[in-house]
Amino acid sequence: MTKISLGANPYLLGFDQLERLAERAAKGAEGYPPYNIEHIAPDGFRITLAVAGFSEADLGVTIEDRQLVVRGRLAEPEEDRVFLHRGIAGRAFQRSFVLADGVEVVSADMENGLLHIDLKRLAPQQVVQTIPISRK
Repeated sequence: MTKISLGANPYLLGFDQLERLAERAAKGAEGYPPYNIEHIAPDGFRITLAVAGFSEADLGVTIEDRQLVVRGRLAEPEEDRVFLHRGIAGRAFQRSFVLADGVEVVSADMENGLLHIDLKRLAPQQVVQTIPISRK
């Protein structure tokens, strides 16, 4: 099967970046940690990740190239602890979400083992730009 590139269409100039964003969004479909995405109000979203056992110091939330990245790494466990059963996952993770233009992170809060990240879509700015035509 042949892959059709957006860059090959003469009417879609500059949309090759959109194709890269779609490929990046498809990566990392790992299921840990589980998460929810809610629509809040007309212009808000909330991403909630289940991060049981992680503290605020164990987590990092960054924006890298229009991508929201949540990383978690637990501190080294105490060596004198002996588990008879260990069912709570504590492995390191990285979860990424591609953000659309005009979507900003408002806040990140921890509550009862859940990390809530609130996002807001800013009103689009209507920009009309006149391009001067010069004579050579």
